[in-house]
Amino acid sequence: MSGNSVGSPAPPPALRARGVVRKFGAREILAGVDLDVPAGAAFGLVGANGAGKTTLIKCILDLSRPERGTIELFGVSNREPEARRRLASVPERFVPPYYLLGREFIEMTRRLAGAPPAPESIRRLCAELELEAEALARPVRQLSKGMTQKLGLIACLLVERDLYVLDEPMSGLDPASRVAVKTVLARLAAQGRTLLFTSQVLADIEELCASLAILEQGRILFRGAPAELRARYPATDLEQSFIRCIRAP
Repeated sequence: MSGNSVGSPAPPPALRARGVVRKFGAREILAGVDLDVPAGAAFGLVGANGAGKTTLIKCILDLSRPERGTIELFGVSNREPEARRRLASVPERFVPPYYLLGREFIEMTRRLAGAPPAPESIRRLCAELELEAEALARPVRQLSKGMTQKLGLIACLLVERDLYVLDEPMSGLDPASRVAVKTVLARLAAQGRTLLFTSQVLADIEELCASLAILEQGRILFRGAPAELRARYPATDLEQSFIRCIRAP
């Protein structure tokens, strides 16, 4: 006995952007961006300064409304609260309320996310990201840039979500702290979480990401695996391949 079976439809990507246009005055920052980010993997968004990366992320988070185009998160319009419940993010210029203690900021973030207290998880992640326990007892205004960045990452990653959107998450961190953050991000990707993050350090993208997209002057120039970028634009390292890509005619 035999018969044909119809397979289940493929799940939607974590992110789907189609024809996204964003202008500031007469200047077009995003010029019709099409982008798919598959669920359950780490994805890098790279580009030179002013390429439109942060603007695209703000559009994804519905903090900025594009003039044209659509954005979906797991098949749901990003303008719907249901879609945004599945993500957490850390902005490029992370500035928590200066008057809160580090511990108070993390607790506030968890309450806003509807997450229960988790002192052991907080302690463990602080240790992994090498943020000293005493930093949580200090006002945020007394923390260094690197410590503040770690605080934002800890508050974000403690909230269990399907998609983490991180804009330059390792900005301001020393080499040891960068390694610690990458270890945590790699573990989350291995657990099936989706990571979308920007970085100016192409070695981080190559180390963590299965796929990347290059944004240049508001347009996607390349989308694929780091090895594909190297093959298409042969060079000594991924950074040089990136430069060849954005400078190609």
